[in-house]
Amino acid sequence: MKKHVLQSEIWEKFKNDYGTSAMRVGEILYTKHKIPFSNYYYGYCPRVNPFEIDFEKLKTSMKENSCVAVHFDVPNITKEDSEVEKAENILKEKCIKSQRDEFAKGNFFMDLEKDEEEILADMHKKHRYNIRLAQRKGVTVRESTSDEDFETFYNLYYETSQRQKFFGRSRTYLEKVWKNFRDNNASFLLIAEYQGKPLSAWMLLVFEGVLYYPYGGSTERDKDVQSSCLLGWESIKFGKKMGCELFDMWGATEDMSKKSDPYYGFSVFKEKFGARHVSYIDSYDFVINEPVYRAFIVANNIRWKLLGLLK
Repeated sequence: MKKHVLQSEIWEKFKNDYGTSAMRVGEILYTKHKIPFSNYYYGYCPRVNPFEIDFEKLKTSMKENSCVAVHFDVPNITKEDSEVEKAENILKEKCIKSQRDEFAKGNFFMDLEKDEEEILADMHKKHRYNIRLAQRKGVTVRESTSDEDFETFYNLYYETSQRQKFFGRSRTYLEKVWKNFRDNNASFLLIAEYQGKPLSAWMLLVFEGVLYYPYGGSTERDKDVQSSCLLGWESIKFGKKMGCELFDMWGATEDMSKKSDPYYGFSVFKEKFGARHVSYIDSYDFVINEPVYRAFIVANNIRWKLLGLLK
């Protein structure tokens, strides 16, 4: 199992640069977040490999950092993994099941070791048609690592967050991700343009043979030229060019039959590239101060309900 990019040293540096304290305990990384109106913190550890957790060392680190618990958010074990039962038993023995997941419980993986013809053949026919349509219409896709093009990317990302009413990351957050990974030759922008104007853009990360697609955006202008389909195809080719073995599409709905899920629309878009749908095991919390943890969970659940009402 490969280390997820969210557990990488580059992500650790980004978090610290952004002002979120990140602690490394052996092979795992967690960040600490202040619990309002208290002197305590709550730890966040996404996409962890359960086999790499040293619970005694982690407990010591948590005490040193006044953390009441660490949330192992959607551990990096899919339900089809051969060691899924062992991984779940590790977490069940030491932790309690989390009441919520921050990360998506589903995802799509694509094998980039297949040749391009095989990948195209595995795609939904509508995506193949839309890719050819975009090419015929004159849509072009270019790679970039420039600050000027980051502005283009962010403008499209922000427009999308406003249109789809999701809680987007701030410009500062995304710029620090961009620059920290770019300094390690690991972040790239792909921008689809039509008649000289940008229509869609993705930020891609490359880490240990995996291509990740964490952030993207598009405009409603000229939707009919299907720039996003061509952008996805060019991203696949880019990953192959970079020597990546796997394309991790970052997140999707867990239940692809549930059309009411807010992730459903972009999950179908990803699925049509011929990627394989996977589901991850449950999230768990490692708790060392149960009274404060319980109070925090109640308050946090109320907070999320209020945020949901504001959408």
